[in-house]
Amino acid sequence: MELPFAESWRIKMVEPIRKSTREEREKWLEEAHNNVFQLKAEQVYIDLLTDSGTGAMSDRQWAAMMVGDESYGGSKSFFKMKDMIKKLTGFEYVIPTHQGRAAENVLFSYLVKAGDIIPGNSHFDTTKGHIESRKAVALDCTVDEAKDTQLEVPFKGNVCPKKLEKALSEHKDKIPFIIVTITNNTAGGQPVSMENLRQVKEIADKYNKPVLFDSARFAENAYFIKVREKGYENKTIKEIVKEMYSYADGMTMSAKKDAIVNMGGFIATNKAEWYEGAKTFCIPFEGYLTYGGMNGRDMEALAVGLDENTEFDNLETRIKQVEYLGKKLDEYGIPYQRPAGGHAIFVDADKILTCVPKEEFPAQTLTCELYLEAGIRGCEIGYLLADRDPVTRQNRFTGLDFVRLAIPRRVYTNNHMDVIAAALKNVYDRREQITRGVEITWEAELMRHFTVQLKRLGK
Repeated sequence: MELPFAESWRIKMVEPIRKSTREEREKWLEEAHNNVFQLKAEQVYIDLLTDSGTGAMSDRQWAAMMVGDESYGGSKSFFKMKDMIKKLTGFEYVIPTHQGRAAENVLFSYLVKAGDIIPGNSHFDTTKGHIESRKAVALDCTVDEAKDTQLEVPFKGNVCPKKLEKALSEHKDKIPFIIVTITNNTAGGQPVSMENLRQVKEIADKYNKPVLFDSARFAENAYFIKVREKGYENKTIKEIVKEMYSYADGMTMSAKKDAIVNMGGFIATNKAEWYEGAKTFCIPFEGYLTYGGMNGRDMEALAVGLDENTEFDNLETRIKQVEYLGKKLDEYGIPYQRPAGGHAIFVDADKILTCVPKEEFPAQTLTCELYLEAGIRGCEIGYLLADRDPVTRQNRFTGLDFVRLAIPRRVYTNNHMDVIAAALKNVYDRREQITRGVEITWEAELMRHFTVQLKRLGK
């Protein structure tokens, strides 16, 4: 008899979580202006808002924190982290930052100028925000297959070579670099193939343009290459990672994802000019070059996390749990971006709340309904997150409208996945009764979904 799949870890510590009543949740959501970001953590039963900084660190990571060197300059913890980054990626220059968006802010402050065009695969909200706030354009060159959520394609996160070539041929002088997000979060946590990374690099070299990887979930991307791409089935994750970064000139990293730390990030590159340029922004924005907004103990944990999470068993346990939730939704006929991504299930709100007009934000409406149903906090990755066009100030309704159920690493059991699926089924079963959505009563000019205030219509 074949043994069933089981987690590659044991539980040493638990944290109690509390259920709430429907009446309590109605009150709390109203007080939060129908924006789940504004809820207090203790008002949430199962928290799937993000997988960023919410994972459970290993015993080795906790032990490493005890030997953190908190020296302002020349911390040995920085050099330990730097050595691990170089070992995995081959990049010589490393600048620590407190998280991924800080890495973008530091590097983009040097690289991005007004009028620039930055082609890539579905820039995530912070990436797009850092580009557009500098009066530049984030140009989406994702493959068209990503738009069909029910299409089973192994690498829906890919950059479309034809779109990229067209962008470079038409706007070469305005393009400072190409960005590839691995995995592609906005498209549903979808991976990018090694063949595609190679194609992007070849096109970039043709036009003498550097390539930057947004690397928050690079290890998960390597896992998918191993299990889905011919010729890599016998490669180790670390071998795949090293080849991936051979097709890049640099990376930004939110270590809160695939390094499984609560806080931390970095820039890494082999381009000395990028390093020298970014240094001048790191010191005023983040701190000195050997801590950059991080504690020594955090850099110790980050180094261990990078090492541990570039091993197959660790990644398989994590991704199999996301897959498990996807299979439960399949049983209930609930549509999501297929195949299941590496860090989350992206529920297709447009296909569920068909009676809610796009102007009333179906995915945000579904996010509220799921919280009211069972105290489960997801995150809208759709029309709200897309922000307004910076020129016309019109809402951008051209993309996909998802509710992202991001699974923290090593935090919840499959029993929790069963609860999530059952709660979503309950909402799905009464979907035709949900005919009105939400409207914006206040919004920020940039990255509005974090702080937007909304009114539920038809209550």
